[in-house]
Amino acid sequence: MSDEQWMIGREPQDEHQPVVDLRLDVPHSARVYDYLIGGKTNFEPDRIAAKASVEAWPALPISMRTTRTFMNRAVRHLTEQYGIRQFLDIGTGIPTSPNVHEIAQAIAPETRVAYVDNDPIVLTHARALMSSTAQGRTCYVDADLRDVDSIIGAPQLRDVLDLGKPVALSLVAIVHFVLDRDDPRGLVRRLMDALAPGSFLVLTVFTGDTDPVGVGGVGREYNARGMPLQIRNRAQALTFFDGYDLVDPGVTLVHHWRPDHDAPPIRDQDIAMYGGVAVKRA
Repeated sequence: MSDEQWMIGREPQDEHQPVVDLRLDVPHSARVYDYLIGGKTNFEPDRIAAKASVEAWPALPISMRTTRTFMNRAVRHLTEQYGIRQFLDIGTGIPTSPNVHEIAQAIAPETRVAYVDNDPIVLTHARALMSSTAQGRTCYVDADLRDVDSIIGAPQLRDVLDLGKPVALSLVAIVHFVLDRDDPRGLVRRLMDALAPGSFLVLTVFTGDTDPVGVGGVGREYNARGMPLQIRNRAQALTFFDGYDLVDPGVTLVHHWRPDHDAPPIRDQDIAMYGGVAVKRA
């Protein structure tokens, strides 16, 4: 094992972060994503998987980076325009600045954020998610999206978030890793049911609508390498928002959702993600 691998594997040895098996010999979706957006927390199996996926669809890094900026804009919009001061970010991934709390607390320092992920590599870096302002709070919950009760009932989440007040639930770049057999829409519904009226849903859906052949190749690469992934169309994406009121401009390719005025032009065929924001009414 290299010095880098040894350090990553040993990093969480403190009372808050137990030692976990990072499985550095196989690709991991969080590390593949990290490599594709230019991060450094990845290893050779991750880089091989990423390069094979990019060979199948060269626009993949563009789509992933654009999805990240969608999340940034959605958090900023909810904080500035709707006064949201609580966020529940599930499928956090390897911390990449700016994280949700950094975006929201730059606008409203009192904002509270609970992060949730079950990826071992994320657990080892959870300390980066705890750098809250003095006025706000953050926490990290090691839990699986498929186990809603373990998320909503986590003591550390309950200590940070007041579920009797509006919360923005962020599910960005995560539901494509939940196959239909695990009822992802039902999971989203259960999470939203636990939140107060006035809460928001921020969600993205991986799609092949813009380039069925290229994006289909990405899906085959991920699935063949032990990272189950499901591609969905726009009609399927819309069903995740059933029962909630969409915020303009509705469910769009992520680069079309309230783009910054100085955003560089991006072609639709280079994006494989729908995104939307919706509010839960009383």
